[in-house]
Amino acid sequence: MTQLDGRVALVSGGARGLGAAYVRALHGCGASVVIGDLLDEEGTALADELGERARFVHLDVTSESSWAVAVEAAVGLGGVDVLVNNAGIANTGRIERYDREKWDAVIAVNLTGTYLGVRAVVPVMKAARKGSIINISSVEGMRGDAGLHGYVASKFGVRGLTKSLAVELGADGIRVNSVHPGFVLTPMTERLDATLQRIPLGRHAVPDDVVGAVLFLAGDESAYVTGIELVVDGGMIAGVPHA
Repeated sequence: MTQLDGRVALVSGGARGLGAAYVRALHGCGASVVIGDLLDEEGTALADELGERARFVHLDVTSESSWAVAVEAAVGLGGVDVLVNNAGIANTGRIERYDREKWDAVIAVNLTGTYLGVRAVVPVMKAARKGSIINISSVEGMRGDAGLHGYVASKFGVRGLTKSLAVELGADGIRVNSVHPGFVLTPMTERLDATLQRIPLGRHAVPDDVVGAVLFLAGDESAYVTGIELVVDGGMIAGVPHA
C-alpha cells in the first residue's frame, strides 16, 4: 500500500466525484489533504468528514490569487508534495453551433486551470527539491470525439503540457505525469448512457477504479516515472471500434 505519511496533497475539484475519491484515498494513505473547489458546502462537508489532516479552501482554478490561497493552506500543513490537477468541465455542440463562449469556458478551467496550478506549486516544490504533479486528462486526450471539441482540445493540451513540464522540471526533483480515465460514473457523467460506450471490460468505471493510478504516481513506487500517460479506461482505446 502506498505510504504518504507526512506528505501534503492539494487536489483541485476535490469536493465530489473523482476528486473526492482522490482526496479520500490520499488521506487514507496518511497524507494531509487540501481540498480545493468552488463547491463550498460539499468541500467543507468532506473536510469535516475526514477530520484531522484535511482542509477545504474555495478554489477557482482560473484565478491566480485563488491558487495562491490554496497553496498557502497546503504550506500551512507542511508544504506541497503532491498536486492533483483534477478540476474540469465539459460542454458539447456540433462545431457550427459550438460558440466561442463554450470554447473559452472549457479551455479556461481544464487547460489554463492546470497551467495556473502548476505555476502556483512549482516554487514550493523546487525549494523542497521534490514533488509529484498529477494532471488529470482523459481518454479524450488520446482520441477525437464528435461534439466535444473544447473538451478534447483541452485534454490533449493537458497531455502536452505534462510532457513539457516533465522535461523542464525533472532536474528539480519534480515529476509530472498525466492520468487518462475512461468512462467513469460521476455526477458529471450520470446523464450519459454508458451502454453506448464500447468498453472491453464490459462496464463503466467508478471513481475507486482510478484512484490507484493517482496513488501510484503520488508515492515512492513511481520515483523514476515522469512524463507518462497512465490510461485507466477498461480498454476503450485499445482496439478499433466497429459499427
